[in-house]
Amino acid sequence: MDSDTDVRNGGDSTGPQRAAPLLTRLRHSEAVNGWLLISPTALYALLLLAAPLVTLFTFSFFKDGYLTIIPEFTLENYQATLSDPIFAALMQRSLWVSGLVTLATVLTAFPIAYYLSFHVAPALKARWLFLITIPFWTSYLIRVFLWKVILGYNGVVNSGLKELGLIDKPLEFLLYNVNSIVLTLSHSYAPFAILPIYVALEKIDRALLEAGQDLGESRLMTFWRVTLPLAMPGVIAAVLIVFIPTIGDYVTPQLIGGGKIPMVANLIQARMLDMDNKPLGSAVAVISMAIVAVVSILFLALNRRFLRGQK
Repeated sequence: MDSDTDVRNGGDSTGPQRAAPLLTRLRHSEAVNGWLLISPTALYALLLLAAPLVTLFTFSFFKDGYLTIIPEFTLENYQATLSDPIFAALMQRSLWVSGLVTLATVLTAFPIAYYLSFHVAPALKARWLFLITIPFWTSYLIRVFLWKVILGYNGVVNSGLKELGLIDKPLEFLLYNVNSIVLTLSHSYAPFAILPIYVALEKIDRALLEAGQDLGESRLMTFWRVTLPLAMPGVIAAVLIVFIPTIGDYVTPQLIGGGKIPMVANLIQARMLDMDNKPLGSAVAVISMAIVAVVSILFLALNRRFLRGQK
């Protein structure tokens, strides 16, 4: 009789007993605790980043810019964008300008990061990093305006050259061209390239460099065969950090380019605000992001082959 009662009550008693060890394991699980720790930040990022992107993607399929009870979806916005020669020309210009900015920024940032990592005393590195981050103290818009003042018709450069007697009248080609845009963007994004390259260089074991020189390699060949491959993760990060945001920069082409050299971000602004066609502007933005993603993936694929070749 008692055994029958225990059998009948066994299903009810083992449920809480099984649940308690499960909850205990979850509380002591590093993975679960890690997810709980980052969940507020993850939800915040999801709300501020993913939600606008999903909204933009959905809006690009609308037939008009007004929300209705039953919206009408269409592919006309994508067809119009892909067949638009203006979009093709501005996208090519944006890729070209961003590529030049990335190349100039990384080539300038690598020697600075190398000097900071290998030749600056450890006690002074924090001070150098502090000086590198000083440009972040001011607004990006203010930095762009300062370059307009420096390169302007009556700006610092022209005034200085006139005082030295090197020119008779101000140079007009310093501003409102691709070169001035590349110069301004390279200066603005230089810290974003210096810091990841510096971190990658700091992780290199100095014993590897000494071993290369002990084996008879010159400093140049040691740099090419050891330092550069080991620093490539930082270079990759610098390239992506600079290339992706500069291709969508709106302020610099508008101010430094004088509106004469628009890029794809200016086209998006014109479609959404000037033409009041938000679905068409959303389609331009989505296609632009897809092109940037493809270019970035191709760059990563080529870099893997480079690393395998170095190994």
